[in-house]
Amino acid sequence: MTKLDGNVRWQSKMLLTEHQEQYESRHDSKAAGRATPEELTMIRDHVLLPHLLTILQSSMNKLEHAPNVLNKLFAAMGRQLMNRVSKDMYALRRELRRRNIKILNDEQADLVVYYRYVCRGYEDRFGIVREVMRAEISLRLTRYVRELTELTKEYGK
Repeated sequence: MTKLDGNVRWQSKMLLTEHQEQYESRHDSKAAGRATPEELTMIRDHVLLPHLLTILQSSMNKLEHAPNVLNKLFAAMGRQLMNRVSKDMYALRRELRRRNIKILNDEQADLVVYYRYVCRGYEDRFGIVREVMRAEISLRLTRYVRELTELTKEYGK
């Protein structure tokens, strides 16, 4: 039998506010290293944008050798797309650096590409299926083209 067994105050489950704050701060500090869903989206974009830029560069190289009357127009639009992707990549890298997130390397296992990342001291892996990568790159390219066509429509007015 301890000294506290007879004391009724110790039987309640009431918690003082300073103890609650200490518990929450301790609980938050454990989860502080984990990436939020927004940060995981940023990591995904950091993985996808270089692939999109490579695809655009490959298309530009093929375009230079194709005999077409509109090659200069296509090349100008391609350069604009590449500039926009490069600006987004730069802004994304800067934001990841600000949030102390580093993407280290990739490894492939079957159809999944894994990227290791360190988020505020917490190390984890981010995996993305190759088919999902292709679909996301296609969606992103469509979005960039739509933005560019809207800008050209505004310029033409």
